[in-house]
Amino acid sequence: MKRLFIAFMAAALCVSMATAEDNEAPKFTVKPTGRILMDGAVYMGGNHGVNDATDETPATDTRFVDGVAIPDLRLGVKASYGKWKAKVDVGFGYGKVGLKDTYIEYDFNKSNLVRVGYFVPQWGLNSETSSSMKPSYEEPTSNEFFYANPRLLAAMWIYDKGQYFAGTSVFSEQAAMTQNATAMGKQAWGAQTRLVWRPRAADGDVIQVGASFNYSSPTANDHTGFVYSANFPSRVSKVTNLKAEITDARGLFKMTPELLLVKGNFAFEAQYYYMNVARKGGFKNYQAHGVYGMLRTLLIGSQYTYTHADAGVATPAQGSLEMVLGYNYTKASDSKAGIYGGNTHDINCTFNYYINSWMIARLRYSYTKVGDRRVEDMLSGRHVNILEARLQIIF
Repeated sequence: MKRLFIAFMAAALCVSMATAEDNEAPKFTVKPTGRILMDGAVYMGGNHGVNDATDETPATDTRFVDGVAIPDLRLGVKASYGKWKAKVDVGFGYGKVGLKDTYIEYDFNKSNLVRVGYFVPQWGLNSETSSSMKPSYEEPTSNEFFYANPRLLAAMWIYDKGQYFAGTSVFSEQAAMTQNATAMGKQAWGAQTRLVWRPRAADGDVIQVGASFNYSSPTANDHTGFVYSANFPSRVSKVTNLKAEITDARGLFKMTPELLLVKGNFAFEAQYYYMNVARKGGFKNYQAHGVYGMLRTLLIGSQYTYTHADAGVATPAQGSLEMVLGYNYTKASDSKAGIYGGNTHDINCTFNYYINSWMIARLRYSYTKVGDRRVEDMLSGRHVNILEARLQIIF
């Protein structure tokens, strides 16, 4: 924790020194921001073997229920003053109020910046898009299970120049935003980095490879373990897909290599995930793996464009119609460690119509199957077909 505190102080000192040297007369600008996601979903075949909860027959699993929802509603503000930037976002999804992105940033030059606050630090290719801007409608299950892109209280440095991109962060656990340190008793910490090489990074022509690494101390059960989970890919009904509870943990290491290829109106992206939890007390280490691949094509639209600032594909232009085919596999069961969180496959097809610069309509079909799951009050295996649609407004 001392290392995290020192890193935060060093970041603040660097920003203060840079400000003292900036003698320009900057302009102060303020811009409101917001987003609304309106979802509808139908679930087919997903409730086979699931009991209704009664006093005599407890529920063995959560049911899929057709319906509609507003899973994300946010209002916020962005401000800039010379090389300074700041953002405050408040979320109201499902009627619950909570802080989203809340940070301050200093851009030293076009290639270097420091950000401090509550945000999603760079780790893996999916960190270049927000939760509502995933081309596959929802993020890949592996990305969710491996806790790849949570919003954290962090300090991050970004380097972005030419063929190279790097994001390095130190952070505290997510609970630090909702509880004080005394109530927590102890705060978990971690550090991670995303390293990218892009020998070709022009609009319609991208070859990019990268790798991200993370080390974290235990966060669960009084900071003695970890709990990793993922839902089936829908937010209208939230049903657990994978769940692994790892006890007696010393620390966690995870990594993900990434690949991005773009040629004209075609794009392909993929990530592999690996996680190892070192354990004590004679318990075997827990290991998990995952992978996803995504093929994107613009059915209407000229070509994909590249955004250097996030090292990824930019949102297609208004009027574009996109089709996305995806596959995901996640192995959360480790027989050697005696932990059976489940193994899941998911295939999906998504159509995205970019109506204008602030409205997107999405339609997605997915088939998801999980097996080899030994989790209390859950069936060992389930499968579901999901058809869902979304209208989102972002400004």
